[in-house]
Amino acid sequence: MSAPSAPRLRLRPEASPGSARTALDGAWWPRSTNPAAELPGLILALQDHGPIDDHRPITHVLLRVADWDDRPRRLRIDGPDDAQVVRLSWFDSLPAGLLTAIHADGRRVDLFTVPASRTQAEAEAAMELASHPANHLHTPDLLAALTAPPERTDHADAQAGSESAWESEGGRLREVLMTRPDSERRSS
Repeated sequence: MSAPSAPRLRLRPEASPGSARTALDGAWWPRSTNPAAELPGLILALQDHGPIDDHRPITHVLLRVADWDDRPRRLRIDGPDDAQVVRLSWFDSLPAGLLTAIHADGRRVDLFTVPASRTQAEAEAAMELASHPANHLHTPDLLAALTAPPERTDHADAQAGSESAWESEGGRLREVLMTRPDSERRSS
């Protein structure tokens, strides 16, 4: 068995005491939809995140059925010091793109899983937004923005350079999400 690949993972900065919990703890962009190939590296990275004296193992991962090719019930994770078995639970009812990892002490990490088929620019923009400390968007809203057609700009905006500025930042994902009214976000 080969070593797990380094995950393309972005977690939000640690919240200050008393701050409100955001919708997501970050985002992850797997290279494929094969859970046996993708999850070990993610799980090891999540276990290493956090206080140095608090590396509690992840014991359970909740996933959406339609987001993955296979549905194993357990997954052996070979870490640098030991091996562990993580339980995987599959649900049709989870929102698209949501992965929840649960630590042995009950802490949970909710991640937006960027579809493996997305371009690097799209994935990076979505990961940045999902891990932003002020993000309150849920995974369906992030996925909808990834698939939304680019918004048209009028000629004056294009002349002012807004078009090239957005394109150079990896597309229009952030603009779409930041300018949509709350009512549109919920109905997506």
